[in-house]
Amino acid sequence: MPAWFYILRLQSGSLYPGATTDLKQRYKEHCAKRACRTTTLDPPIALVYSEEYETFSEARRREAQVKRWSRTKKEALVAGDLIT
Repeated sequence: MPAWFYILRLQSGSLYPGATTDLKQRYKEHCAKRACRTTTLDPPIALVYSEEYETFSEARRREAQVKRWSRTKKEALVAGDLIT
């Protein structure tokens, strides 16, 4: 079953990385403030990046990796200036 790693830009300008098996549905949940505390308090304004994986566990590993990155490195990934 395919899965996605994704990054949202939030109203505050922050970047929120996540993983899901249904990208459209998860984005709707974030926008409806039903997905997690972070996006309930700071709603998304755009889905700015995504990568498709064969399994959810691969997408979660990528999420964990990117969550440890600096904001600068995440911004470079979103801008396409980072080869990973």
